[in-house]
Amino acid sequence: MLDSLTFLLERLFLLAHIKLSSLLPPQLARSCDREEPLPQPPAAAAAARHRFQRGDLLEVPRTLFTHFGIYLGDNRVAHLIPDILPVLSSDSRQIQQMVTNSRLLLGVLSKRASIRVDSVEDFAYGAGILLNAMDRAVPLSPLPGEEVARRAELLVGGVSYSLLWNNCEHFVTYCRYGAAQSLQTDQFCEWLKSLIRDQRSVVLTGLLGLLSMACLGVSPGTALPSALIPFTLWMAS
Repeated sequence: MLDSLTFLLERLFLLAHIKLSSLLPPQLARSCDREEPLPQPPAAAAAARHRFQRGDLLEVPRTLFTHFGIYLGDNRVAHLIPDILPVLSSDSRQIQQMVTNSRLLLGVLSKRASIRVDSVEDFAYGAGILLNAMDRAVPLSPLPGEEVARRAELLVGGVSYSLLWNNCEHFVTYCRYGAAQSLQTDQFCEWLKSLIRDQRSVVLTGLLGLLSMACLGVSPGTALPSALIPFTLWMAS
């Protein structure tokens, strides 16, 4: 049953990702679909590890999003990752195993996550690693590496999760730059505001409301949303 649910969720997330990419403005679509680093063979990954310094920000593509972590030294990475298993089990050995895509997707839906320490290999999950790439996008200067790593170590443990307001990007930017933020969230919110301000959205939602009443009949369940949603968008535009 769990396998069937996670399979359906993966397909749903993939479909949503494709649809959203087609609707996003060009600059955001390019950001989401940017060229990703190629997976590294084990020998190359081991060689690359030696260039990581304590406090470095590591970035990898994982499933349908970009994942971030803070390098702690000794092949260890602290990262915030959604995980459903701590809700279902108290077996620390099982929980400490690498978080699979199924655990991750269910963790997103349940809004449960943890800041945990894993090896570089488990963190990368077979993908290539970008090193301190966010330094070029964030206007704040990075803190000293030791302070960055200590901030990450102090936060290790269970946390609540929000896809928009408390994700892995918020964690690493707080540790490395002293202020939690998510560039992907900021871009999405700007796109959403522009969509709301577009008065064509009012017309579209009004037409959809009329269509729903024509198909389902006039009732409080169809009439109220058909009136309130276009009215709210009109007042916000």
